[in-house]
Amino acid sequence: MIATALGQLLKSFAEHVIIADDSDDALWFDESVAELFPLRTGENVFSALSLPTAKKAKPSLSIQGKDSKEYLLQRHLFAQNEQNLQILLLNCATDVARQQELKLVCYEEILQSMNEGIVLSDSEGKVLLYNKAQEKLEGMKQEEMVGKYLWDAYKYYDPKLSEHQRVLQTRKPIISRYGVHSCIANITQPVKYSSYPIIKDNQALAVFSISINDFHLKHLLDETIEVKRNIIIPSTFEKRVLHNGTTYTFDNIKGKSPALKKIIREAQNIATHQTDVLIVGETGTGKELFAQSIHNYSKRASSPFVAINCAAIPENLLESTLFGTVKGAFTGATNQMGLFEHAQDGTLFLDEINSMPPMLQSKLIRVLEEREIRRLGTNSVTPIHCKIISASNEDPKKLIENQKLRSDLYYRIARTSLLIPPLRDRVEDLEVLIDYFILTSSRKLNKQIKSLTRELQQILLHYRWPGNIRELAHVIDNLVINADSDDVLLDTEHLPMYLKDFFQSLENQEIYQKTKSTRPIKSAINPAQKRLIQQTLESVNWSVTKAAKILGTTRQNLQYHIRKLGIKNHGEGDQ
Repeated sequence: MIATALGQLLKSFAEHVIIADDSDDALWFDESVAELFPLRTGENVFSALSLPTAKKAKPSLSIQGKDSKEYLLQRHLFAQNEQNLQILLLNCATDVARQQELKLVCYEEILQSMNEGIVLSDSEGKVLLYNKAQEKLEGMKQEEMVGKYLWDAYKYYDPKLSEHQRVLQTRKPIISRYGVHSCIANITQPVKYSSYPIIKDNQALAVFSISINDFHLKHLLDETIEVKRNIIIPSTFEKRVLHNGTTYTFDNIKGKSPALKKIIREAQNIATHQTDVLIVGETGTGKELFAQSIHNYSKRASSPFVAINCAAIPENLLESTLFGTVKGAFTGATNQMGLFEHAQDGTLFLDEINSMPPMLQSKLIRVLEEREIRRLGTNSVTPIHCKIISASNEDPKKLIENQKLRSDLYYRIARTSLLIPPLRDRVEDLEVLIDYFILTSSRKLNKQIKSLTRELQQILLHYRWPGNIRELAHVIDNLVINADSDDVLLDTEHLPMYLKDFFQSLENQEIYQKTKSTRPIKSAINPAQKRLIQQTLESVNWSVTKAAKILGTTRQNLQYHIRKLGIKNHGEGDQ
């Protein structure tokens, strides 16, 4: 009864239906089966159809009927009330092929119409599908992608670093990862994507990725970040010592240039995602300041921030410092936690990673890949959960060319990158920083300095600052230290001798000549300077305003020099 009812029900889903018991004997089949195949009720189905036994038979087989057509047989198991049945469905192979072709056409049309980007690659890494949404995301064309290996189509990574290949090998999907896939019309395209393996009959056949453009979400996030930066975060001139090992937040980054604002937005956006970061910038540009700010802006802010300069620790100590040791690993070794463990759920900052020895670079690759470490002297592994921020003061591509940085390490740590331009390329920020450092140094040293003279300003603005912000801070500190307690302006005379010699080098002669030609007030030593000011004031009946205009300086600066040089006005005039 069950076999009959089940067979009649399934007749709506297949051309021909056979129901057999767990001994392979036919219990029921529709009338058309007898016309096509030599089968009787109670007879062994697989023997009658010249097929392998049920235990050896594949789930899908091809057999020929009396009408000389090929039929596809699909076998399914069914159990009810302790009765085991076999369901055999037969469909004309030609009709099945047509249906499958129709399905493929429909599937591809659906995929091409989706708003999400789709990339499908086979087991060899060749692109099988690249839909229109992915074209918009990456600025590529289907004809440029389909049929090519992923690494050839994208032209920027080693086959060993292909995420699709890694998903294929591990059979583990990558869920909700964030990255920048391309830059179209000078606008980065932030993408959130997931990659999944396609497995059939325990065989990994292909991998596909689904990508979503996060540009509009990022735009809203940037606006929110800007509001938070300008309103919520209080302004301060002093370092705030936090309880997580940091002293800086994004509020400590001073500047007004579009380039800096863009970098801050990128860094704040990075902070909201759980991804490792590479910060590239010259010495003194503030790489650790950005690293600490990213940490304090992220969900990890309550966890430790641990920093290490890879160039400052000898090679034989760096490994044990990073990974830790167990007692007996070497003479004098004790059970000691490494920095990866010490960082816990926080952030480990690897400064000057380009100075890390090649052997340690290879170990770091494994750590980044597997997220686990081994202490020196043991085979047991310890999972790590910290975010890793790396920094390099040299161009990574040149480091790779000179074999100072492994390319496979670079591609792993540079999955998300932040490039900080040098100070000489951000003149607007230089002006802000000069004012900021004058104010902070004056408060610290209890001076009354408000600004600097035009001549000194021109020198500082035209200098190339190889030491960047760090060098600028030191120079301003030196200027304020050398200023008198009643000085309100910093001038070239406040420069320490070694800085005077340096600034007056051949590199800066053109600047000095320009300022001297427009500023006669500073073109001579003090006695001649005093005489020049005295004569100018007398020629305009001691009008400070007119004299300042003639001397090419400000009224405030001229009054400063009158007091400094002890020039007396014995008549009356505009003071």
